[in-house]
Amino acid sequence: MTEPAVDSAAEPIRSDDAGTRAHRSMVSLATERLGRQWIHLMALLVPAALIAVWELYTRLAHVDPTVLPSPSRIVTQLYDFRSLAWQHTEQTLKETAVGFAVSIAVAVFFAVLMDQVAWLRRSLYPMMVASQTIPIIAIAPLMIIWFGFGLLPKVLVIILVTFFPIVVALLDGFASTEQEAMNLLHAMGASERQIFFYVRFPNALPYFFTGARISATYGVVAAIFAEYVGAYTGLGIWMQLSKNAFRTDLVFGAILITAILSIVLFLLVYVAARVTIPWYYASRRRAT
Repeated sequence: MTEPAVDSAAEPIRSDDAGTRAHRSMVSLATERLGRQWIHLMALLVPAALIAVWELYTRLAHVDPTVLPSPSRIVTQLYDFRSLAWQHTEQTLKETAVGFAVSIAVAVFFAVLMDQVAWLRRSLYPMMVASQTIPIIAIAPLMIIWFGFGLLPKVLVIILVTFFPIVVALLDGFASTEQEAMNLLHAMGASERQIFFYVRFPNALPYFFTGARISATYGVVAAIFAEYVGAYTGLGIWMQLSKNAFRTDLVFGAILITAILSIVLFLLVYVAARVTIPWYYASRRRAT
């Protein structure tokens, strides 16, 4: 028997195809990396350009600093008053940390309770929604009247403002658990409690951290609102005192500190999520 002829050109063609695919993959990876670097660069350039325009406008138009201070003046005055700024920042930071920590605990407790008891969810959910329709500027003075000028009214205001997104996110996370996974554990003899802690709660963690990141941006603002209507120290009362003294630069300085605190708190929640649920972010990277 004669052996079938081997097409000697086939192997080089396959080799060339593999090389072409590898080259395209490298080009695609380089393009994607360049695109990410461009996005990061633009994220820095856009705020820098806005600050530069602001600085030039206040200098060239000779704007009164009591009306609109320049960014350079805000930073220099904030540095000159750094000890006073830190004193007020420390108080607001303490209120935000305590209030946000208690808010997370309260939100998790109510979310689990509402998930396990259907009639309780139907009765509490509308009340929680209604609580979010009340303006914070109306709640804060009442808390000051009822509980004084201490830490408690600020913590309560922060809880009222921040717990709702976490509760809603957790309830959505519990409801999104795949039925097949729960059926499998049922078939293996697992109890409802085991299914909740081994399947449903881990499945809800990405939702929880999403809600926590949203709430983190509200926490500092809620503390400042509570301070604004009644406090001895804090960024809110410092804004009010600076405004009454026509120190617009210090008002802007307090606003800058508020923004920094909110961003830092947001990033801390994000880091906590990456540490707590690395499997979720690994699956997202594989999916993309």
